[in-house]
Amino acid sequence: MSDSSQGTGGLTYDKSKRQWPNELNVFAALILIIVVFEILGAIFMGQSLLFDTRDRFDSIFNEARLRIIIIQVAIVGILALGVTQVIITAGIDLSSGSVVGATAMIAMSFAQVAEVNGGPNPKAIFGPAFLDLPVVVPVIVGLAVGMMAGFINGILVAYSRIPPFIATLGMMLFARGVAQWWSLGNPVSFPTEAYAVIGAGMNPVIIFLALAALFHFIMNYTVYGKHTYAIGSNEAAARMSGINVPRHLLLVYVIAGMLAGLAAVILTSKNLTAQSGMGLSYELEAIAMAVIGGVSLFGGRGSIIGTVIGALIIGVITSGFTFLRLGAFYQEMVLGCIIVGAVALDQWQQKRAAARA
Repeated sequence: MSDSSQGTGGLTYDKSKRQWPNELNVFAALILIIVVFEILGAIFMGQSLLFDTRDRFDSIFNEARLRIIIIQVAIVGILALGVTQVIITAGIDLSSGSVVGATAMIAMSFAQVAEVNGGPNPKAIFGPAFLDLPVVVPVIVGLAVGMMAGFINGILVAYSRIPPFIATLGMMLFARGVAQWWSLGNPVSFPTEAYAVIGAGMNPVIIFLALAALFHFIMNYTVYGKHTYAIGSNEAAARMSGINVPRHLLLVYVIAGMLAGLAAVILTSKNLTAQSGMGLSYELEAIAMAVIGGVSLFGGRGSIIGTVIGALIIGVITSGFTFLRLGAFYQEMVLGCIIVGAVALDQWQQKRAAARA
C-alpha cells in the first residue's frame, strides 16, 4: 500500500506515481555510454575517451576531443531543434537535410567574392553586381529559402491535410533536386571573409546552445509552446479549446525550415564551400537526436533539453567509435538499435502511465 498524505482540497498525494523528469533518464543514458567507452578504451586502447591520462592539457579533460564532439553535432543539432517542435505536434519533417543542401547552394551564391588570387572568381554564379555583398545578404537569403520550404510544408500539412510524412518526403526530393540543379552539380566556393567568420571555431556551438536556450524558454513559458504541446497531445481538443491549429502548424514548420536555412549558412561558412550533397541524411540524424532525447513520435511529449542531450549522445557514440577505431557501419547499427529501443521504451512508458492513472 503506497504512502499518501492529505493534500489541498482533500486530494491525496501518492508517492508511487512520482516520476523522474525524462531529461534525467536521458542524461543517465549519456553517462552510461561514456562509462562504457571509458572501460572499452582502458581495456583495448590503454587510453581514456574524455579524460587526459597523459598530462597533455592543463585540465583533467581531453579538451580537443570534447571540442570535436560538440562541434560535430552542433549544426545537425540546430536542425534537431526545429524537428523536435514538429514531432511534438505529432508530425515529422523528412525534408530538413535536403533543405540544407538547397539552401547551402543558394546562400553561398550570394556570399562569393569578386576576385580570387587577383583574378575573377572562377566559381562565381552571378555577375559582379552580386559579388562582395554584405554578409547580411546571404544570411537573409539562406533564412528566407529555408522559411519558404517550411512554409510549403506547413501549407501542405495544415491546410491541404496531406500527411506530414508524404508532404515532407515530397519536399525532400524537390529540395535535393534544386540543390543539384542550381549550379549543375558544381560546387560554389570562395565566400567573403565576413561570411567565413559565421562558422569559424566554436561559433556553431555557441549559436546552437543560444538557440537551444531560446527555444527551451519558448516551449516552456510562452503561448506558442503550450499550443504546440496541446496540438500534439490531442489535436481535436486543441481545436475545441480555441487554438487555430492550421495556423500554428504552419508556424511550426516555418520555424523548422528557418532553422534548416540557418544550419546551411553555418555549414557552408564552416566548410568555405557549398556542394549539392550537403545535408545528406541530416534529417535522419536530427530525428534520431530528438527521439533519443525523449521526444515522443506520437506527439505531445518531449523537450529541447532532452534533444540537446540526445545530440551529445550521438556525438559521444560517433567519437567513441572513432576512438576505438571501429568502422562507421558499426556506429550506424548501434544507432539504429538505440533509436528502436528509445521508441519501444516510450511506448512502454505510455502504457505504464495509462495503467497507473
